[in-house]
Amino acid sequence: MTITITESAAKQIQKQLQKRGSGIGLRLGVKTSGCSGYAYVLDYADEQAADEIVFSQHDVKVLVKQDDLDKLNGIELDYAKEGFNEAFKFNNPNVKGMCGCGESFSV
Repeated sequence: MTITITESAAKQIQKQLQKRGSGIGLRLGVKTSGCSGYAYVLDYADEQAADEIVFSQHDVKVLVKQDDLDKLNGIELDYAKEGFNEAFKFNNPNVKGMCGCGESFSV
């Protein structure tokens, strides 16, 4: 199982954790949502839960629940600025389809 964190995403995670003043990393998961099935969920991680696996790259940690690994295995977490917009990007090889609004995906 692999999760790749780009250097750009790592810098943003570090920046957000420093601004927040605490946390060990970023928690990445999925939830049932939208018309296609799943949506990505990001949150701060203050500690590692027993059912989470930690992926470390570029001096940051991303924590993923074992139940979500089948939908996230091989994903690349990136951070990009496009014009006035900036956001985390999810390059997920498991995605089979996305809804028209871009809010949800299917695997």
